[in-house]
Amino acid sequence: GYRVMAYLYDKSPDVQEAPVEVTSLAQLPRIRVLVSVLGTLLVMMLAALDQTIVATALPGVVSDLGGFDQFAWVFTVYMLASTTTIPVTGKLSDMYGRKWVMVGGVVVFLGGSALCGSAQDMVQLILFRGIQGLGAGSIIANSYTVVSDVFPPAQRGKWTGVVGAVFALAIVAGPLAGGYVTDHLSWRWIFLMNLPIGLVALMVILVGMPNVRAPETRSSINYIGIAALIASVVPLLLALTWAGDEFPWVSPQIIGLLMLSGFMAVLFILVERQAREPIIPRFLFANPIFTVGVIATFLTSIIMFGGIVFVPLFVQGVIGSSATNAGITLMPAILSVVLSAIVAGQIISRTGHYRILAISGVSVMALGVYLFTRLDADSSSTDAIGYMVVGGMGLGATLPTFIISVQNAFPHHMLGVVTASLQFFRNIGGAVGTAVLGSFMTIRLGDWLSGPLASVPKESLPPEVIERLRDPQVLMNPGAMSQIRHLAEQEEGGGVALNVVIEGLRATLAAAMHDVFLLGLGITVLAVVVTLFFREIPLRETIAEGPMEMDASSLG
Repeated sequence: GYRVMAYLYDKSPDVQEAPVEVTSLAQLPRIRVLVSVLGTLLVMMLAALDQTIVATALPGVVSDLGGFDQFAWVFTVYMLASTTTIPVTGKLSDMYGRKWVMVGGVVVFLGGSALCGSAQDMVQLILFRGIQGLGAGSIIANSYTVVSDVFPPAQRGKWTGVVGAVFALAIVAGPLAGGYVTDHLSWRWIFLMNLPIGLVALMVILVGMPNVRAPETRSSINYIGIAALIASVVPLLLALTWAGDEFPWVSPQIIGLLMLSGFMAVLFILVERQAREPIIPRFLFANPIFTVGVIATFLTSIIMFGGIVFVPLFVQGVIGSSATNAGITLMPAILSVVLSAIVAGQIISRTGHYRILAISGVSVMALGVYLFTRLDADSSSTDAIGYMVVGGMGLGATLPTFIISVQNAFPHHMLGVVTASLQFFRNIGGAVGTAVLGSFMTIRLGDWLSGPLASVPKESLPPEVIERLRDPQVLMNPGAMSQIRHLAEQEEGGGVALNVVIEGLRATLAAAMHDVFLLGLGITVLAVVVTLFFREIPLRETIAEGPMEMDASSLG
């Protein structure tokens, strides 16, 4: 069990005024529970929002800071930092308590946000996004865990559905918020607006959340395992980001990075086998529910994060909408994800069954991705919205399902490490998805010059216009397009020639995006196959009981 010394704020005659020792958050008065959950939801919303908020703000960022060739790192470094932090802080919260691990994460996240808002070049922004990601990892690792400290698995569905809905709402709303703020204020405010909200949430956590911790705190931290984990993830992300862009896939640099990542992954496993306090205990993977849940979460996260990045890209670059309109097209998808997550959580709590929800949710996601492969240069925003709603319904159903099923398969004292491990692989999937799909799209855009630009006589457009059109980002930057059009119209027939080139470039981008969605469809179908092997066991009625406890200890 867990122990916490907390003052109960309920002033009823039956409750003592003095500190009362309780064994878990579940024994606190309802007001303390709600305060703890509210503070957790606020900071989780910010951490999740910042994973995707830069998607539609990038044209403004690049226009101000430059460095289009580095823009992917604004996503990748945040995902990389938060991903490597998640399993570490999840384990630390089991050892030392949720509250102060969460508070530390919020402080680092807000400091990183302030630095991002003051960045003077792309290198600084990337560095500060890494700091921001370190704090976000601690927040994400413990958000689901705090809620799960309060409710047993049989009652956890409705609340986990709410948490999943908030997470999805923030993830999907990120591009909308980023586009709106960039168009009406400045891209810097997508980071600075975290400060007032985050400070309120920080005060709520400090005042309202007690520090639940294990009665026998262990001081052993597996520093070698942490270093090996980072040394495995960093080269992997570097390879996936650079492959096909900076270096060919079969180049010595990419192969070397992948080999280094694999070697360090093996070293991480060996270190974890000998560690007293492993970051990701090996016996977790002996449980088929955990293994299938992790693989399915990894695959669906590739699609979730990849879709959030590339759908706004399609709406802006191919359909020609503004950043704000690209974000607005995501609003119906937001609603479908939120409603689906809440409904799925209610179904789990009322029926006690989750396997059919997992299978059906991933299957509906696959249908949504299939519909995206039907988009082309003639598609409208309405088409994209309808397809996103379908995919969002499937995604929402999976969010509470995998979390609850995996938590239910292990005893409560392992809640932090189990939940953080699942979140770790979710973030790995998101980082890999963004990098792989982005690299794949870059490869498919290799015929930018050999296609539309090469077909236009050089005398029809000024050399400066041709040079600017080499960058596909101009299709998503109204200011840049206005300047290009002004330059083109200075030549006789330049305006007509420019329209021809732009239509050709949009058709090329649409074709490349089709191939990206086709690859995503294959990944989602694989997720459906994996989910068919998902097992179901009865949901526990209390926090303390757990048939897996003996199995886990015997394997440990």
